[in-house]
Amino acid sequence: MTDWERAKTLLAGETTCVLVKGDSTLVSTKRGIAPMIDWLGQGQTLAGFAVADRIVGKAAAMLFVKAGLSAVYAEVLSEPGKAYLERRGIPVTYGVLTPAIINRAGDGPCPMEAAVADIDDPEEGCLTLSAKLAALRGKKSS
Repeated sequence: MTDWERAKTLLAGETTCVLVKGDSTLVSTKRGIAPMIDWLGQGQTLAGFAVADRIVGKAAAMLFVKAGLSAVYAEVLSEPGKAYLERRGIPVTYGVLTPAIINRAGDGPCPMEAAVADIDDPEEGCLTLSAKLAALRGKKSS
């Protein structure tokens, strides 16, 4: 079984994101891009890991590229996310392909997707997404 196949099988129940590389596995139940932002922020070495994630748009794809992931499985994948990964040579498979990722209220674009809509560089995207997530987390705690 490949790393991405194993990651896909572990994406069950409350699990939202799984990274697998050989015997190493990282699992999260956090929503959105939070797992990747947190792992990257903790200095985790993620190069070569395969990922299975519930929802992948361009924002998540940028973080996957920044981390050096080797393969991606998404239950739901946006067309911009797919294009971003393919342009960078990262194999991607998915359950459902959608034109865009919408926000949790269902009434507009995902704020993370909007934040990186005009960004192509994964370093710049990661910084932008980290700042956006920190701002949203700050609003929730006040």
